[in-house]
Amino acid sequence: MGFQTEFNSVCKFKSSQELFELLEYGRGKMVKSGFRVFPTGQKVIAYTPDNEAIAIVKIVASIAEINFQGEEVTQVEMELVRRLTEEEAQVQTKLAYEMFFGEQV
Repeated sequence: MGFQTEFNSVCKFKSSQELFELLEYGRGKMVKSGFRVFPTGQKVIAYTPDNEAIAIVKIVASIAEINFQGEEVTQVEMELVRRLTEEEAQVQTKLAYEMFFGEQV
């Protein structure tokens, strides 16, 4: 058991529904497997399940716990700051691929 630190500039959604709720209502949450540390209070870039940059969000809460099934999970609550412009999204997506999502050496 241990905590995994997330990159300070990445908030990747694995669920399209969680992302839709954030974009539709301006607030949302996602659940990640394992204990993770998210930078509460910090603004980060949100990515779609397809690794495309889509928005700037502010992390408002990060709660690591063991759920009723005995699994380690982290719930992350966030607020939408703004959607990225098309140009910003393209640049951020390319940078993230090179830095985070691309081929691991």
